Amino acid sequence: MHVRTRFLLLVAGPVIFIAAYSAPGQHVDVARLEGVIAPFSARYLVRAIDQAEEDGAECLIIEMDTPGGLDESMRQVIKRILAADVPVVVYVSPGGARAASAGAVIALAAHIAAMAPGTNIGAAHPVTIGGEGTDEVLSEKMTRDAAAYVRALAERRGRNVEWAERAVLESASATEEEALELSVIEYVALSIPGLLEKIDGHEVEVASGTVTLATREAATRQIAMGLRDEVFHVITNPNVAYILFILGFYGLLFELQNPGAIFPGVVGAICLILGFLAFQTLPINYAGLLLIVLAMILFILELKVPSHGILTIGGVAAMVLGSVLLIDSSEPFLRVSWSVIIPAVLTTVAFFVFAVGMGLRAQLRKPATGSEGLTGLIGVVRSPIDAESEGTVLVHGEIWRATSDERIEKGERVKVTGVEGLTARVTRV
Repeated sequence: MHVRTRFLLLVAGPVIFIAAYSAPGQHVDVARLEGVIAPFSARYLVRAIDQAEEDGAECLIIEMDTPGGLDESMRQVIKRILAADVPVVVYVSPGGARAASAGAVIALAAHIAAMAPGTNIGAAHPVTIGGEGTDEVLSEKMTRDAAAYVRALAERRGRNVEWAERAVLESASATEEEALELSVIEYVALSIPGLLEKIDGHEVEVASGTVTLATREAATRQIAMGLRDEVFHVITNPNVAYILFILGFYGLLFELQNPGAIFPGVVGAICLILGFLAFQTLPINYAGLLLIVLAMILFILELKVPSHGILTIGGVAAMVLGSVLLIDSSEPFLRVSWSVIIPAVLTTVAFFVFAVGMGLRAQLRKPATGSEGLTGLIGVVRSPIDAESEGTVLVHGEIWRATSDERIEKGERVKVTGVEGLTARVTRV
């Protein structure tokens, strides 16, 4: 599959010439990994390796910028790299990018590792789903297992075994120059074209044997993440999953409060389903999830029960605690950010406070229709009124029978002081 030259047999009389020429259409495939390493991004990288093998690429470059990710997804990618028949090059890029945690381990497993200026690699200490509260013995076992794993990968690729072990045990990290000096990576390159120049002629050992790269004039082909994987890769971000979950509750709440609106209910159901789908790939703490559900219930009850704000205060406390505990991990990139939690809580509280305030004002507002709505209105006498006989008044466009303790002549202005049945009691204005 990776034969780099073809031979042409030329016959000129008795002389036979064998000429070698480069195979046409040489190219390099490029896959971009940005963000958390999760099941959907792992599936994308595995598919990229499959495609690079199928279309005869010189190599696959994984352009990486990741804070790390799930151990299972990382191992899925590494297994595919170790079994690949095409060279896999991990390139930490652009400037400011990082290959931390699981990303650093994938870089150690690659056939060639390279970094752009201003990048860093390392800090591969494993963090369990249980976070800081995990049993110390179990945590120690997982750390030792991870250290043995990266040590084996570094030995296989001829990289600095001692540094790889320190990256796990001590969360060691290195800049691109330090990594190059420590033999953690092979090259530092400003860009992909510069990297292709540097790796040209480099020999690597793939699953099927030794391959010499010919990348100097190779074209690059981008392998895009499919729409489905792109969507799932976005929603598996803890902040996005949290927002989808909250929006789902909003949508269903609006639908329950306004039956027949349809649109809020449909949007809410979609957001809620996507949120739960994302939660499947994240270390969810169900206590945090139940606290958020409890907060929503308390907010809804505030609309129905006059608790003088006690239910709202309880809802705020439950929502804040639930949001903090929702993702059970000590890794910052796997937790919901405070910059997302605070606006979500404030928006929710503001909405329910507004709804409660509107409800209270509606209850305290004087009736605008019916007999109760007449009290306090000003009208005009249509026929005389006195203490012994009823007259009529025109109030709010309606003619009412009226009584008064004093005589009031036709045309005078009166004020309604009360209503008894269909008769208004009035006084002269």
